[in-house]
Amino acid sequence: MDVYEQIDIVIAGAGICGLATALALHRKGIRSVVLERSETLRATGAAIFIMANGWRVLDQLGVGSKLRQTALPIEGSRLVLLDEGKQQELPFGNGETRCLKRSDLIEILAESLPHGTVRFGCQIVSVKLDHSTSYPILQLQDGSSIMAKVLIGCDGAKSVVADFLELKPSNLHTICATRGLTTYANGHPFANEFVKMKIGDTFVGRIPITDELVFWFVVQQWTSKDAKVSQDSKLIQQSALESTMSFPIEITEMIKSSDPSTLSLTRMRYRSPWNLLLAKFRKGTVTLAGDAMHVMGPFLGQGGSAGLEDAIALARCLAEKMSPTNPSARERKMMVHEIGEAMDQYVKERRMRVVQLSTQTYLCGLLWETPTTSLLVKFACFVFLAIFFRNPTYHTKYDCGRL
Repeated sequence: MDVYEQIDIVIAGAGICGLATALALHRKGIRSVVLERSETLRATGAAIFIMANGWRVLDQLGVGSKLRQTALPIEGSRLVLLDEGKQQELPFGNGETRCLKRSDLIEILAESLPHGTVRFGCQIVSVKLDHSTSYPILQLQDGSSIMAKVLIGCDGAKSVVADFLELKPSNLHTICATRGLTTYANGHPFANEFVKMKIGDTFVGRIPITDELVFWFVVQQWTSKDAKVSQDSKLIQQSALESTMSFPIEITEMIKSSDPSTLSLTRMRYRSPWNLLLAKFRKGTVTLAGDAMHVMGPFLGQGGSAGLEDAIALARCLAEKMSPTNPSARERKMMVHEIGEAMDQYVKERRMRVVQLSTQTYLCGLLWETPTTSLLVKFACFVFLAIFFRNPTYHTKYDCGRL
């Protein structure tokens, strides 16, 4: 007879969404265990842009006030077209906007959880359903197994849990993003604004986090050599400098002075809007949240905030249906049904929100990926954006409700 460790709720992945989901459940009085494949908390991506809708969630989770101490408010945004000698103010929406160090956000979420919630070095390699209980069984890389009443996949764009749900693999954009952090010991000279600069097909973004710390990114076309470059921080920095040679000296100096440990180069992934509209995001008592569910390009800056919204909605739905700790066979059968109903409610609540975000992001992405986008497609994108997303920052007004 197989022996499994039994856990009520398992969350796969200790990223932003996984930790936020665990914290949301904790605030509802429900214990969970987060399985993280790495040996420590990870903060890949250096920083994350959080707009008003995301701050509503962070306040619901009880960490907003602490995080505000780590980042300045951003007061505007502009695009500088360097090869045309023009610049324009960009729609910025209403409400609070800040750029957070990912490590600050991850650490504060983790610190707010009960001791022992996160288990490191636990990589899930496969998931199957137990025929007698209908609960998911998780096979870990070390050979051990866990039977969970609930499994929530927050394990990113290459999700093992999404594979179990038989979702189509996420698509690859033709662009990649290099990201990093630069510290100015005597303070940086930049205003509290999000500045994007463009020459040809290369974009550079710059956002201050504090008076001394700046987050930057370079978005450009992906090439075959980038796969090798992405494995070495020195090569990442060198590649970013080569891509920005024509940009102002302040940009190249910022990249030269960046902290090597914060550098990353990632090819962007996404789930197309029609896949999100049609996909089945629940099987038994297994579902998804965050990038595992709806990974999207960086064009709206909503990927992280959408995952935070998932955490609130999922915890709220599950809290209404969770049953006794040691259920009888009859209660267990009812529990599977009720948890399935809770997950269906969660998926229903989140589906159109992420379809809308994904559609707007997808259209913006087609406009950015200029070498692979025809003039006719670009014109169609402008028309769709003008008709369906007349207010381009309306997505920041979304309120996912109280926990």
